Amino acid sequence: MTPADPDLEGAFAQVAAWIGRYYRETRSYPVLSQTKPGDLVRALPSEAPVEGQAFERIFEDFQRLVIPGITHWNHPRFFAYFAISAAPIAVLAEALAAALDVNAMLWRTSPAATELEDVTLGWLRAMLGLPSTLHGIIYDTASIGGFTALAAARESLDLDIRARGMAGRGDLPALRVYITEHTHSHVEKGAIALGLGRENVVRVPVDDAFAMRPEALARAIDDDVAAGRRPMCAVATVGTTSTTSTDPVAAIRAVTRERSVWLHVDAAYGGPAAILPEFRWLLDGAHDADSIVVNPHKWMFVPVDLSVLFVRDPEQLRRTFSLVADFLETPETGVHNYMDYGLQLGRRFRALKFWFVLRAFGVRGMQERLRAHIALAQELASWIEAAPDWQVVAPHPLSVVCFRYVPGGIEDAKADALNTAIMDAVNATGEVYLSSTRLYGRVVLRIAIGNERTTRDDVALAWELLQREAFARLPLTAR
Repeated sequence: MTPADPDLEGAFAQVAAWIGRYYRETRSYPVLSQTKPGDLVRALPSEAPVEGQAFERIFEDFQRLVIPGITHWNHPRFFAYFAISAAPIAVLAEALAAALDVNAMLWRTSPAATELEDVTLGWLRAMLGLPSTLHGIIYDTASIGGFTALAAARESLDLDIRARGMAGRGDLPALRVYITEHTHSHVEKGAIALGLGRENVVRVPVDDAFAMRPEALARAIDDDVAAGRRPMCAVATVGTTSTTSTDPVAAIRAVTRERSVWLHVDAAYGGPAAILPEFRWLLDGAHDADSIVVNPHKWMFVPVDLSVLFVRDPEQLRRTFSLVADFLETPETGVHNYMDYGLQLGRRFRALKFWFVLRAFGVRGMQERLRAHIALAQELASWIEAAPDWQVVAPHPLSVVCFRYVPGGIEDAKADALNTAIMDAVNATGEVYLSSTRLYGRVVLRIAIGNERTTRDDVALAWELLQREAFARLPLTAR
């Protein structure tokens, strides 16, 4: 037995015991890592060991050196960005997938990996109320799913870009992508990577609920056509990152359909809520979108990373990306070789953890957890609205609440600094972790609820700490 091949069962027993304690005792860890930049670099040797080392020593250093540098996204009091969680059963699936170590690039390189992807994404599609005409593919993140959709949208214009590229061509018009100021930045990054340029990413105005105005989108598209530019793709969001606002997808689809413009729906966060009948409206109009992204790793308790891109025409993806080398040719027909549907050749067996989670929770269990999170967010919003000098500053239909502390008469700039100071002080306690954004140029605090194990007491503690730190910063005469 070598250090690289330890007593597997004994080592797994140690790891399993540690993971079990971690799930039981997560609240004992500071949510936000308390380490300083460079701490781990200084603690580790500058070169790899010449001789192999025993598992016990490696695992000891994991606990001693790595864990202090972890910000615990799987903590029930992680309220920053979009709160996530890894269901314990999915951790088991990840271990099994790592042990199998398959590359799911072709059907024959692991038929079960391909077909389990087909089946689980069919389940997800039905849970969301989407039509069977949409086909799902697993990617790592919504950023890659969005990039893939943009690439397919570009190819759909029949400009021979796949063969001739874009460089040095005087016959190509400027290709335009339409978003809002609240659309996730990965869309703009995708436009950069595809050679469209940031100048051709058009920001469409929003309404008072931070949702895209369809009539403004129509004007922007028509103005571009009149100017000789080529509309390529409009992006509607279901659950924006800052506020979880939802663009009017049906109205946007009517605009894009009339003008033959690709519609991509970014439902990475908000999409899973459509498994609740009362929130099925979130995906109204998305049924005949050209592409839709949903992230089970955001709000369906699947460990990072697992994002799903649904497309109306999977053959368009194949036309965009398929390039089969001689050594990858196989005789099977009627199967999905998923390497043909995106930039990646190698693909992890991600469907296994999704299958485990869906079977362990069931649709009803998933619905119960999402409803509980939404209810907690509504209760938090009611506490904030009832408190003097605190304001809820955006609609909160889902599990994120945006708010701000503005004691009477304070200037906006000073209120920004005050809210930042309150957030930093709360995060420094290690008890909770929350993040901020900007709306109308002003600092706004956010609490995002999404961890499977978050309770009312966890949310109440966050609110208690916010009030305490705000009170501590009031002038003595105002207390």
